Formats: sequence, C-alpha cells, structure tokens
Amino acid sequence: MTKNEFKLLTESKIVILDGACGSNLQKRGMHSGICPEEWMVNNKDIVIELHKEFLEAGTDILYAPTFTANRIKLKEYGKEDSIAYYNNELVDISKKAVELYRQNTGDMRKIYIAGDITMTGEMVAPLGKLSFEELVDVYKEQMSHLISAGVDLFVIETMMSLQECRAALLAAHELCDLPVMVSLTYQENNRTLYGTDPVTAVTVLQAMGACAVGLNCSTGPDKMHEIIRQMKQISHVPLIAKPNAGVPYLKDGQTVFPMEPCEFSQEMIKLVDEGAGIIGGCCGTTPMHIKKLAESVEGKKAPQINKTHYRALTTERKTIPISLEGRFMVVGERINPTGKKDLQESLRKGDFSLISRMATEQTNQGADFLDINVGMSGIDEKETMLKAMEEVMNVTDLPLLIDTSNPEVMEAALRVYPGRALINSISYEKEKIEKLLPLAKKYGAMFILLPLSDKGLPGNFEEKKQIIHNILDKAFALGLTKEDVIVDGLVNTVGANPNAALDAIETIRYCKNQLGVGTIIGLSNISFGLPKRQFINSTFLAFAIQAGLTMAIANPSQDLLMNTALASDLLLGKEGAAERYINNVSDIEIKEKAKESISHKDTKETQPDNKDTSPIYQGVLKGNKKDIIKLVKEELDKNIAAADIIDKMLIPAINEVGRLFEIQKYFLPQLISSAETMKLAIDYLEPMLISTKSVKNQETIVIATVAGDIHDIGKNLVALMLKNYGYRVIDLGKDVPTDKIIDTAIKESADIIALSALMTTTMVEMEKVVEKVREKGLKAKVIIGGAVITEHYAKEIKADGYSPDAGAAVELVKRLLKPLQ
Repeated sequence: MTKNEFKLLTESKIVILDGACGSNLQKRGMHSGICPEEWMVNNKDIVIELHKEFLEAGTDILYAPTFTANRIKLKEYGKEDSIAYYNNELVDISKKAVELYRQNTGDMRKIYIAGDITMTGEMVAPLGKLSFEELVDVYKEQMSHLISAGVDLFVIETMMSLQECRAALLAAHELCDLPVMVSLTYQENNRTLYGTDPVTAVTVLQAMGACAVGLNCSTGPDKMHEIIRQMKQISHVPLIAKPNAGVPYLKDGQTVFPMEPCEFSQEMIKLVDEGAGIIGGCCGTTPMHIKKLAESVEGKKAPQINKTHYRALTTERKTIPISLEGRFMVVGERINPTGKKDLQESLRKGDFSLISRMATEQTNQGADFLDINVGMSGIDEKETMLKAMEEVMNVTDLPLLIDTSNPEVMEAALRVYPGRALINSISYEKEKIEKLLPLAKKYGAMFILLPLSDKGLPGNFEEKKQIIHNILDKAFALGLTKEDVIVDGLVNTVGANPNAALDAIETIRYCKNQLGVGTIIGLSNISFGLPKRQFINSTFLAFAIQAGLTMAIANPSQDLLMNTALASDLLLGKEGAAERYINNVSDIEIKEKAKESISHKDTKETQPDNKDTSPIYQGVLKGNKKDIIKLVKEELDKNIAAADIIDKMLIPAINEVGRLFEIQKYFLPQLISSAETMKLAIDYLEPMLISTKSVKNQETIVIATVAGDIHDIGKNLVALMLKNYGYRVIDLGKDVPTDKIIDTAIKESADIIALSALMTTTMVEMEKVVEKVREKGLKAKVIIGGAVITEHYAKEIKADGYSPDAGAAVELVKRLLKPLQ
C-alpha cells in the first residue's frame, strides 16, 4: 500500500478498522499469563475465525495480531529468539483469514493488513535504561519481519509515550515507505500517562509523517469527544478513534464491558461528526460491534481534512502555537558560549549548572522559546549539545531552537528531541541546504530560513528575495510547507549601514504579506558598535513588530525590550495584549517593592524557609540525579544530621513533587526523575540512619503486578516512592501468582499488600488475593491500583484501599498504617 493509496482510501470513505483481539480470544479459550503469540500460533483456526468475522462485519484494515511480538515483550516468556517466526506466522494467519473470507463470500474488495506495534514496556532514557537508539532498533527488528511477511501498512497503537511513538515512527520510515498510523491512549485528564496532550501528539506526529493520528483503548466512545475535537482543530491528517466498549466492571468474577453494539455505534457516529475518519473498536468490542458500526456510517462522507498546516513548536507535553497575526514572541538567546567566558569554562568542565540556571531565568523572564548553542573549541559539540538539551528540558517546558552549523550535531539533537523543535538555521549554502532540509522533513522540525548563499550576504533586497524563494522552492519540493518556515530578516548594524533597519523591515513585510511565512530577527545586531544599545534595540523592535515581525532572538531579562514588545502588541490591538501588558507591569512593581523591602530589613529576617531554598530540596524538585549526592555531602559537612536532611529537605521536596503531580503541573517523567533523585539521596544516607538508629517507618509492604499482567511502570514508581518514605518494600515484580504473593506476605509479616493491574482481563486476580488474605487471617491491608482500576472496584472486591497514582499511594499507606506508627 502506498501513502497515496492510503490518502485516497481515507478521502473516499469512513475507514472501518477491526475490533478487540485479546478480549475476544480470551472468551474463546486464551488464558491470561501465557505467551499470547504462542497460543495464537497453536490455535490458528480460532484466530482466523475471529478475523473472518471482523471482515464479514465490514473491516477495511485488519490488524495482524503482532501487538506484543517484539524482542522485549517476547523475552518475558523466553521467546525473544523466535521473533521472526511469530511475526511471520501471525501475519500469515491474517492473510489466510482474508483468503478464506473471499473464498466464502466472493467479496473481492480491497482489504489491508496492518502490522500492529505497541510499547515495549521499558522506559527510554533518561527515565529508563533503554537508550533511544536501542528502542528504535527494537522496533526496526519487529518491523523488518513484518515487512518481509507482507503487511500493507503499520499501526503503532495504545501508546503512552510520545517519545516511543517517535522511535517507532522513525523506525518505520528508515525501513520502508509504507503508511503508518499512530494511536495513543489517554487518561481521564485528556493526557497520556507521560503527560502528552492531544494537540501536542498530533502536532509532532503529523509533522514527522504519520499518515493518520488518533486514540484507542482509553475509554468508551462517549468519553473521547473532547480529544477528537482538539485534534481536529489542528490536524491535516485523518483521525483515528478505536475506543473500548465502555468502561469495564466486574460481574461474577468476569470482566464486563457495558456498551452494547447499538449504543456503541450511535456514540461512534458522534465521533465521526467530530472529525474521526478511521474508526473501529478496542477492548470488549465484538464483530457485532463492528458490524453495527459499519452499517451506521455507510454512505457518510469522510471528514474534511484541514488544508492549512499547523504552525507550532512543542515539547513532549506542551504546544506553543505561532501565529502571524498573534502576539510577538521572544526566543531566549543566552545559552550561547560566544563572548561568555564563564559559560565556556563550565562547558569545558562538563558542568551544566549554568545552562540550567540560564534556562530557568529566561523562562521566568517571559521567553517563549529557548535557543541552545554550544559551539566552541575544546569540547565534543554533539555530546555537549545532547547533555545541554537534557539539562534544559529538565528545568523548563519551553520548546527549543537547535542552534548549530554542524549537520551531524543537528541530526543527533533532532533525533532525541521529544517534541517539535526549530532548526536555527538553514541557508542557501550548498552543504547546509542539502544536508539540513531533509532533516527538517524527517524529524518534523520547523526551520529558520537564513537568506545567505555561497556568495555570502545578499547585495540588496532583490537578491535577498531571490535566495528566500530558492530555499522555499527546495523546501516545498521535499514536502515542507510555508507553515514550517520562519525567515530571518538578516539584520545588519545600522552603524555600518544606515539602511539596515529599513531593509530588515521591508523583508519582514514582504515575508508576512506576500509569502505568508513567519519572520525572526537577531535583535541586538542592529545596534552593534553603538552606545546605549538598549534604546536602539527597543525602538527598532517596535518598528519591526508593527511591520509584522513574528519573533526575535533576544535577552528576556531586559525590561525595556520586553515592555516595548508588550506595549507594541497593545497598540496594535492584538488579542490579550492589554492583560499581558498589565500583568507584566504588575510583576515589575511587585519585584521593585520586594527589593525596597529587603533593603530596609536585616537579611536574616527575610531569609525564606530553608526547606524551599535548600539545594537538596531543589535538587529533588528538579530531578537532579547527577548532583544530589554532592549536595547531600555538602549538607553533612555543615554538621546537618542525616535524619534532618531526610525530614526537613527530602520529604518536603517529594511531597511538593506529589502535589505538583496531583494538580497536573508535573507528569510521569518528572515524578519518576524526582523519585529516583530522592532514592539516591536516601540510599546514601541510610547507613548513617541505621548507625544512629534513626530509621522511622520500617513497616513492610509487599508489592506486585498480579498474575497474567506484565505491565509494571506504575508499580515500579509506587515501590520507589514508598521506599523513599522509609518503608521496607519487597517488590515481587510482574505476572506474580497469587500464592506467591500470599506466601511472601506471611514470610515477611507484611503490613500492606499492594497490587497493580493494567489490563481488564487481569484485574480479577486482585479479588483472589483479597479472598486469600481473608481466608488465612493475615494482618496485611490490601491496596490496589492501575489504569483500569477504580474506587468502585476496590470496594466491590473489599480491598482496603485504592490509589490512582504513586503520590496517592504513599498517602494511602500512611493513613492505613497510622495506628502502627
């Protein structure tokens, strides 16, 4: 299947996908806890029959049951050496089903087989041990076998991490030119477990070449409307909706999905009206669900696709739109070693603390984006760039400009950047344009068009225009659009060229009004070599904003510059400009009053609470794993007791992390990073605590993912957090039999048994554990959690408590064990 064929298919009709594989096969004899690939190969007739039923229901794209047939997942069952065998066999099953369906019905319509790919279960660095390239290789390995087996396209589904989506998408593109659909799963807060919102997911993935983007699993169709609406506003590719048959519940020991086929199809019609054009069913949906679905949308036209592409930069969890008519935006310029001896020295030492501070300061000062340039002698630029990016992304959620003239460094940075970055910059110099433009296309980046050629600076405005058009033509030929481009106005110093400002203004007007592209300038260039430069810079900025300037690379710490920009937006009547100006002026007044107050008081009286300002507190808050031990040693050298470091710095910090997670300012990556940072500190301090007999909470907690379930990200985080709070945690791992959990609880005299499940088919094991605890009269309290678990379910099985996340788990354990403490 070609990408054009996929495009024509999705434009011609509402495309019907299949329904659930796992839940239907379990009804037909596949037990939990076994290798699903092995069972399916040994029970081909059952799988073929299910596939045929979906085809008879109207399925256009049939998912080959290769969902977990990757090296990491198969290793759970000792089958990693059989990856080629299972992927080939499972695709053959799907092909056989299509063949038999055609023989039985005479229906020769085109049916496509998708190679099904999902998460590996291993977290990618810096959160986990798996490097980004290792993850790409895992996906390439499986995809190469699927290509050999003859799939027509790929579907990357039930994804929780945008970075893993990127890895799988890159793997597919580097192997072949088949269409790729990408589908994520969202929580009730309309974000993935890793904190990515729908707009960010679509922005990044469609820019990287995904042919369709959407969501699956998650919930029932009635809960997906807001996500599809958000995606529809900015997508220029078809949208996928493949929901469950409602939210499951337990009845007579069996998982039940409440939504019947007719209700399911009626709700799905609403999603089609919202903009979903590729639809099917996930957990709990039967062939009858798909049949009713196909019948309900028969004859409906495919949703219209946006023709205009979305102009925006993103991180993994945040999108910042860029509008030619919207507010002026600032790119923080300070992370650049040119002329900064202190930054040069710190980079040569491998010390990134100054970069972190610069990133934090510029964020607080109102920058919209941050430029990162580490080009200097005496360092490995690629290694330094990657480390600098990691440090910056750890302290700010602002999107980045990757600023390097080295194509190898640029690709290394774009490859691991977990969002949509801006390339700074691409000129018409032969080597630059030939190497960098394809990188913008491959990695879905926007780029700054720098109107320079091998001849150097353009001699006049007409020559500059010609260079701009030459670069645009080459970009458009690669499939990039005008929304991917920000043109550099190429500002020269007015001290050397009296017409420098006028020339830049003319370029800005031309680009906005004639070409419809964004513009950017290096603001400080205009005043180079002149005194009192801030007055020239701010005045020129006002002129440029009036002419239509989109953004400037500048220092956001300069109040005159920032307020000139805000005032310019205000005078031009831009939306929200009055509020932004007033709020900024108010902030300045508050800061000035604070300074006056401090100048009239003893500094000791105004010193903030130690727990909020201590380096250890901030280290945990920011997940500073690299420096936390050094910070702990520094406090110990001041004769601060180990127990005080824990009680007054570490515990308050992790509590604050939990609070930020609860109010959705922090997400899973920050939670994990902070928890791991605290664990390093606790592990270092623990021997001192034991020697002084200061250990407090030594109650025992046995934690496990229940039998049949091999998902453990959430469970691992809960275990880590509980250890950080001083509890004795015995982690039994994943897919743990009930008897082993009970035996361990008895042997270790457990106070708490904590159970996790991610799948509706395995959550029933929790009730078995609860029953065994009661039967044997154990003192242990049983708490449960996981993506499919609810408070209602906990009450139903008579568990002692339910926790939706790691932070809440700690509070739940504290509450249950309070009488013991």
